Amino acid sequence: MRYHAREAAGPLSGTLRLPGDKSISHRAILFAAASEGTSRLTGVLDGADVRSTIGAVSLLGAEVAVDSARVGLDVTVTGWGESGPISPSTPMDCGNSGTTSRLLLGLLAGWDVTVTLVGDESLSERPMARVTVPLAGMGAEFTTRDGRLPITVHGGAIRCGIHTIPVASAQVKTALLLAGLRGQGRTVVTEPAPSRDHTETMLPAFGVEVGRDLDELSCWIEGPTVPTACDMAVPADPSSAAFMVAAAILVPGSDVVLPDVCLNPTRTGFLRVLHRMGADIGVDVRIDQAPERVGTVHARYSGDLVATVVESQEIPSLIDEVPILAVIASQAVGTTRFEDVGELRVKESDRLKAVHEGLLALGVEARSGPDWLEVDGRAELSGAELDSLGDHRLAMAWAVAASIASAPVVIDRFEAVDISYPGFSTDLASLSF
Repeated sequence: MRYHAREAAGPLSGTLRLPGDKSISHRAILFAAASEGTSRLTGVLDGADVRSTIGAVSLLGAEVAVDSARVGLDVTVTGWGESGPISPSTPMDCGNSGTTSRLLLGLLAGWDVTVTLVGDESLSERPMARVTVPLAGMGAEFTTRDGRLPITVHGGAIRCGIHTIPVASAQVKTALLLAGLRGQGRTVVTEPAPSRDHTETMLPAFGVEVGRDLDELSCWIEGPTVPTACDMAVPADPSSAAFMVAAAILVPGSDVVLPDVCLNPTRTGFLRVLHRMGADIGVDVRIDQAPERVGTVHARYSGDLVATVVESQEIPSLIDEVPILAVIASQAVGTTRFEDVGELRVKESDRLKAVHEGLLALGVEARSGPDWLEVDGRAELSGAELDSLGDHRLAMAWAVAASIASAPVVIDRFEAVDISYPGFSTDLASLSF
């Protein structure tokens, strides 16, 4: 699908309730599927990736009922609990979802099942060895295609232990903890920097105690244990909010309010960077307790942005927002530098290369290296023809860039937004006068 994104006709204004958080939606469904009893989940993201997770747990034996609601999906899940998942008769299609595939590898590792995971062309090129290698050390067996999908999981008896992962990754951390549910003893995961901690905050709601040492960046669980069902409301996705925040601060005269946004500190690095750049953003916390901090984000036009350096320790908390932050940086005074962003090369696309090339096409001066990006500000954005490469974050970033461009930005494969934000273009248009 070719999408013609155009300059905003005027200021953006209004209150917009965004779709449910993708990371939380995935985990809520997976944890509920592994639980004893029936969980009722509200506000679940109705996106292609989450639909992949719903389909996967259904094939594994969980009973799932899905209903459309005013906000997202209402999902009722009766889990397999102590009886465990079943081996499906067909390969399990994870679509484009790295979260679905990597978390399932951990969830299945300790059960006596044989399951083959497949995915689309993009997912089949993403590295899985970062998950399968430590899980194999815990006792599971995997047949892989050079460390990539398709992967067949042969579950086994789990050996607990201590894992120090080389790159901060919420997906790897979660996979190891989920495998540890089936082990006898303590499974510990230590990271080099803080990654998203939804698993640590959500598992206790499902009856699984999680120990944490925030100074050592470690967390652990004691196994064996079986989660118990619970009811959970999914807040709005801060990664989706980033695009609406960006549009508001870039389009003159804009004033946009986003309620019920997940404000987990491991997800709001982009807000901290924007504050540092001088953006006019207010945050009002409404719920400040487990499982998640939730509140309202209020973003206004910010014409005096200044460049900054986004340092390596900040990257895990904003890795998905680098493309849109790069667009914002093109309007700041000075040069913004993103450090240690090599992880972007193994996302849905080589995002680092794609962001660099897309900025150049839009008339922005930018430079990149193996794991860094520099963006010069005060650019006058021109029209361009860009390819999303099937990457939802790129598709939305280029659409926001078009809102301040001198000519339309034509985006190929724009349907990629369905992965995380199916109604993105409609919602963005709804904020225009």
